[in-house]
Amino acid sequence: MYHLLSNSTINIHFMEQHRFSLIKKSTLLWLIIILSFSNGYAQPTENDRFDYSLSSPYHTVKTHLKYLQTESYHPNIAAKVFDPAYVRPEEAEKKAIQLKQVLDGEGIYINMDRLSRAVDYVDSLSNKKRYYLDEAFPELYLEKIGQRWYYSRSTVNQIPQWHQEVYPFGTDKLLNLFPKSGERKYFGLYTWQLIGILILVAISFIIYKLFTLLFEKIILNLLNRGKRRFVSKTIIPVAKPISFLLIFLLLSILVPVLQLPITMNKYLILSLRAIWPIFAIVFFYRLVDVVSIYFTRLAEKTESSLDDQLVPMVRKILKTFIIVIGILFILDNLNFDITGIIAGLSIGGLAFALAAQDTLKNFFGSIMIFVDKPFQVGDWITSGEVDGTVEEVGFRSTRVRTFRNSVTYIPNGVIADRMIDNHGLRVYRRFYTQLALTYDTPVELIEVFVQGLKEIVKAHPKTRKDYYEVHLNEMADFSLNIMFYIFFKVPSWSEELQSRHEILISIISLAKELGVNFAFPTQTLHMETFPEKAGSTPVYSNQEQWQQQLEEFLKKGRPDTSR
Repeated sequence: MYHLLSNSTINIHFMEQHRFSLIKKSTLLWLIIILSFSNGYAQPTENDRFDYSLSSPYHTVKTHLKYLQTESYHPNIAAKVFDPAYVRPEEAEKKAIQLKQVLDGEGIYINMDRLSRAVDYVDSLSNKKRYYLDEAFPELYLEKIGQRWYYSRSTVNQIPQWHQEVYPFGTDKLLNLFPKSGERKYFGLYTWQLIGILILVAISFIIYKLFTLLFEKIILNLLNRGKRRFVSKTIIPVAKPISFLLIFLLLSILVPVLQLPITMNKYLILSLRAIWPIFAIVFFYRLVDVVSIYFTRLAEKTESSLDDQLVPMVRKILKTFIIVIGILFILDNLNFDITGIIAGLSIGGLAFALAAQDTLKNFFGSIMIFVDKPFQVGDWITSGEVDGTVEEVGFRSTRVRTFRNSVTYIPNGVIADRMIDNHGLRVYRRFYTQLALTYDTPVELIEVFVQGLKEIVKAHPKTRKDYYEVHLNEMADFSLNIMFYIFFKVPSWSEELQSRHEILISIISLAKELGVNFAFPTQTLHMETFPEKAGSTPVYSNQEQWQQQLEEFLKKGRPDTSR
């Protein structure tokens, strides 16, 4: 009986111990699970052992990057790449994370196979134990302190500034919202990265639609109907690149936040940096057209035509300047050394100048045309064999519309060296002709005819009254020539021709009224000796009759030539 009780007591005691052991093991297991999932990864202690080394540049960089990866996220180990002498332990982890985010956000790929494994590596340029990681960040380098390689003090001081440049406008705060581990991958990307890409696509679509609505609806409704066509052809083409410009600027700011794989991120960021300046170029290129239209309308309201020829040339210069600056900006965003390109262009500038002498000559010729102002758009000029109206003064040549309605392009370098007869600057347009009278015209009739010509000049509304010359000027071989030298005050050649027509009609009418005969190259054989034939010499009336005929002609007024 006693033996049975003893065995029962022993069994009960053993079962209680076994139950306690199971409870203890279960509690310990759940504690481990809770701790492991509380922060997404196990926090190591100082006694934990990790396989890291700071013996060479390769090992230091490997330690930094390895222990900040999602599958091996231990920032306290990554923070050991900073010298404790100048980085406090509580700041070391933060700076290690920030430096990794800078490298990922900038798409800087560090090829581990090319890093030096030499313990006593010496930089050939500085002759110091330094190792530079990337040319884009000259202050990003390691230095040996004692027996270990650490990120330099200069690198540590620059990390906050680099981080602010890569993640501006407080976008670095978004990095704290994303998990560090425990996420699954789809197509090589974590779930939160895929969600972030979808969000960026949605934001881009919303911005594009918003600006489309803003410029195509609101602005068009505010403007008058008469301006709708102008806006649709000028303002809308300028507005569309703005939306794309903002979209790509936004993407270039937010894409680094996604922390995409380094190779993908590198080429994606380079693509964004190369694309968004293109839309800026298109925007400013089209904006020049809009501004030029505005200044062209202002130029049309002014009397001077200098601004009419200045606007097209300034438009071409601005467009060329925008394209050149845009290309240099794109090359700079693609990490090309544009200082070397500019230096190379300056060195090759002499050879280019020698090869493009005519182009440079024409360019400076155009400058001299604007400075000296020998002619303006719309002026009638004569230069060498070219005779016509100036239509445009360009960057290289001047376009002249001849009176045959053909177009002649004169290089500005040539026209700047030629003698230019600018008919467009004339205040008065000269009209000179010889009125040939027959030799049998009486002197008294010539005097009356000359007096009548002067009255015609005085009566015409578009002749210069203070200076004209009408005189019997020459006794030619077959005629008595009266010089008729007057000036018209008219702005165009067409009005000049019309005034000439009116004057000539008045002269012919006067001659017909007075009985004056105009001479022409002929030979007359006088046969005065035949009694049955009358002589060919005209019979003139007396002077009083001529004077009376002149007064009657003047009373009639100038004939109506407007028909």
